[in-house]
Amino acid sequence: MQRMLRRQALVTGSLAFWITPGLYAEQLLLPTPRLTEGPFYPDKLPLDQDNDLILIKDSTTPAVGQIAHFTGRILSRSGQPIRNATIEIWQCDANAVYLHSADSNGKKDQQDKHFQGYGKFETASDGGYRFRTIKPVPYPGRPAPHIHIKVSRGDRELLTTQCMIRGHEGNARDGVFRSAGDIVDHELIQADFTKVPDSKMDEYRAEFDIVIGRTPDDRQLQRPRNS
Repeated sequence: MQRMLRRQALVTGSLAFWITPGLYAEQLLLPTPRLTEGPFYPDKLPLDQDNDLILIKDSTTPAVGQIAHFTGRILSRSGQPIRNATIEIWQCDANAVYLHSADSNGKKDQQDKHFQGYGKFETASDGGYRFRTIKPVPYPGRPAPHIHIKVSRGDRELLTTQCMIRGHEGNARDGVFRSAGDIVDHELIQADFTKVPDSKMDEYRAEFDIVIGRTPDDRQLQRPRNS
């Protein structure tokens, strides 16, 4: 809720959304900006496609990198959760290698074979999603660490975007980040990656709500798949 309120405060330039009862409910949320899919959506999806990218199948060897719990909700502009939406994420491993033959074929010795590289999750009635992955790292030519995201429902693709680390020094030099638009758009594609208190594994967590802008009928998106 705090993150959604911050969206509105950015647009209005006012503290009214923090102090006026009921005002927030009457406003539409800003849609998450669309960003390029990039060249490295997996050209061959892994057999393990669950929402835990740290461990592959029954392996006991975890991926290299700082563990990140990446969560949020998928919402309509009216703030209603979108159920039965599929969210896919993909990112390079801690050694800056993607799960794509055009990237990994030349980096076999560099690639972390224990990182799943791709995962997906289907939202329930609360629109929520959750992944266990690694804190993203820079990639050659992309100084802003990022997670790629695609949201669909049924056979309809709703959004392709990226999430970057709020305040990372590489953001200002990143072409995709700069192409997102103005200061408000930049806010909407960033998330705070904060350390999990008392974690013995140097874990992080990030909350990234996704607002779908192209919704001809929000009620259509909220209906159960078979209704």
